[in-house]
Amino acid sequence: MAIDYDEVRRIYRLEKNSSRLVEVPDNFYNELNDFIGKEREEYLESLSEFSHSKTRDFMNLKKIVEEIFSLREKKIMNKALVSSRTREISPEQMPPQEKKLFESLLENLEKHNEILDDFFKGKAAKSQKDLNIVSARILSEIPSFVGTDMKDYGPFSKGQVVSLPYAIAKLLVARELAEIKGDGS
Repeated sequence: MAIDYDEVRRIYRLEKNSSRLVEVPDNFYNELNDFIGKEREEYLESLSEFSHSKTRDFMNLKKIVEEIFSLREKKIMNKALVSSRTREISPEQMPPQEKKLFESLLENLEKHNEILDDFFKGKAAKSQKDLNIVSARILSEIPSFVGTDMKDYGPFSKGQVVSLPYAIAKLLVARELAEIKGDGS
């Protein structure tokens, strides 16, 4: 079934009113991309004609598709979280792109859950300081310096990815000299 406005609206309504992922075909994202591409071309052509209805239609399509993405992402994240706890892995109702996201989330959650497992296995006490190490990308040249822990760091070059104690990395981030990878900072 080819994707059109009615199908996008149907999927949106179902996603919004269900806690489960709505079944979509494996080629859903390819068809959606083709449909949006065709609509984008019509929208751009309509700009020369000052067509408000095409502009409105395209902006509405954009909002609906963004909302579908958001709803599906939340459901996939919840499913990955539940699967990481129950060990029941079931990526049904997901096209390949979403299965990849699900598997990546699941892998990261399982790595994170190892920290908790290590607490109870007695391993965490030995590697406690490793829990405070983060990966940071250096944003500009930084000469050698002594950190707040009285240890030597650097020199670092722009673009370099380094492992640093969290407190040192946060200081570099505050001075806009680095960004913590995976932190959004």
